[in-house]
Amino acid sequence: MLTSPPAGRTAGQSERAGSRTMMLVGFESAGKSALFRGLTGDRTGTVANFRGSTVQARRARLAAELELADLPGIRLSDDSETTRTALDAAAAADTVMLVVRATHAADELPRLLDAVPTGRRPAALVLTFADKLPSQIERLQHYYTDWLGIPVVTADARSVGPELRRALLRACTTAAPIRSGARHTLASDFPGLRPQTTWFEHARWGRPLALAATLLMFAGPVWLAYLLSNALQPVADRYLIEPLVQVLDGASPLAQALLVGDYGLLTLGWYSFLWAFPVVALLGLSVALTEESGLKDRITDALDGWMRRIGLSGRDLIPVLSGFGCNVVAVYQSRVCSACTRKSCVSLIAFGSACSYQIGASLSLFGSAGRPWLFVPYIGALVLVGALHTRLWQEKGQRTRNHAAPLHDTATFVQRPRLRASLWRLRATVRQFLLQAMPIFLGICVAAALLQQSGLLERIAGITGPLLQGFGLPAEAAPGVLFSVLRKDGLLVLNQGGGELVQAMTAGQIFVLVYLASTLTACLVTLWTVRKELGARYAAALAGKQALTSLGTAALMALAIGLLGGLT
Repeated sequence: MLTSPPAGRTAGQSERAGSRTMMLVGFESAGKSALFRGLTGDRTGTVANFRGSTVQARRARLAAELELADLPGIRLSDDSETTRTALDAAAAADTVMLVVRATHAADELPRLLDAVPTGRRPAALVLTFADKLPSQIERLQHYYTDWLGIPVVTADARSVGPELRRALLRACTTAAPIRSGARHTLASDFPGLRPQTTWFEHARWGRPLALAATLLMFAGPVWLAYLLSNALQPVADRYLIEPLVQVLDGASPLAQALLVGDYGLLTLGWYSFLWAFPVVALLGLSVALTEESGLKDRITDALDGWMRRIGLSGRDLIPVLSGFGCNVVAVYQSRVCSACTRKSCVSLIAFGSACSYQIGASLSLFGSAGRPWLFVPYIGALVLVGALHTRLWQEKGQRTRNHAAPLHDTATFVQRPRLRASLWRLRATVRQFLLQAMPIFLGICVAAALLQQSGLLERIAGITGPLLQGFGLPAEAAPGVLFSVLRKDGLLVLNQGGGELVQAMTAGQIFVLVYLASTLTACLVTLWTVRKELGARYAAALAGKQALTSLGTAALMALAIGLLGGLT
């Protein structure tokens, strides 16, 4: 039971002249994003780096004098860039809105107050998941209001109606400094409520079920995206690309190369979008649904033990999965990783996360060869070898530390996802893809077209062609390997001539070719992003280590396939 708190002052007005920034601060899965969505009327806000850091904050203006900012959730005993920046941001905010789960308030609120340097800064408290404690929530609200001396609002963050929104805005304007000494005398005997237990916590079956759920979360959207792109491609070719090629038939060779050539902005650029965007959108929706339902945290927690065997944690799995949509987005999302695991996570993304362009190109190539079933073992090889690669090249001192795990119960409630909230999460992913990834991809199109026009690509392909023969591959496949270094869909050049080359190859040869081309190095877009995030030296080292792993494992695969007669 809660003890009776000492008499304390009530929250008073804390009006400040000029524009103010109110920062939402809380642990992961506390409901901050849902509160931001409710306060801003479902607007996604502006996403930008926070005050010179590389961590992005979501911002929106609530009124002429008040801006709301939402940083990623913090984790206790975690040294990730997002956690450090969130704590620094809280110290610099004009007003701090603390967000804590009502069901875990007795445990989480003292820890949050110890971690967040509020000082004499105006603050307010929001107790989320109020719908889980209908008979106790009002008492809990009065208790913390009297004890801390700040406004306290209880909320079901997933359903912010007009009345709750007014209460939250009123708390913003009446925020006050926490009563002196209150943070050190908080009661800790409130029983709270533990989230329900699921099969993911089962001692024997939890991890296999979590792995199966992860595969389903990935496989379903990718397969649907493939069916959609495969159906739309001939329609786009007939009614969009072919008319454009005819219109530009009399243009200069350079203009044709830049616009409708093999790497043209209107041909390969559109083709890449057609095969990439459905994967990004559908996979993003799948991830958003698992996040909104609470299943994402249960899956990552269940797989934490297996991930630690390769030097990562369960939380690092989220950027890796995001890489199957777009490696650039995944590298940015790796900012949530601990400093001791981020480089390993980026290494796994670059090697094992087949981006949407890579998925579309490999599916198309296997289909042209009449062997679409090769896609399943191909993805399996990427995941398995990617894990071994990450473990093999892990830098000294980069292993997951035992104390990096949270020191309190982080289990989330499993609940029915709401489509509106899931679509709100999806909008941020799509926006990042369109505004960050696509412009870079189109720039690579221009660069590749210019190199092709100069004849440089063909000369390099002529030199590297004989090297492929050491892997049992025809020299004619060299352009596909070379172009895939520029873009992962560079393999599509092997579809020229109706796919005559791949149709003449054995299943084993096609498998080795696609594997080697897609893993020899990360594409230039990803390497450029890694350079910006982690430095040029690390990007160069990453490329070199990945090339060694790719060449070595491809040679072993070619040898094994040769002993098996080529797997015709």
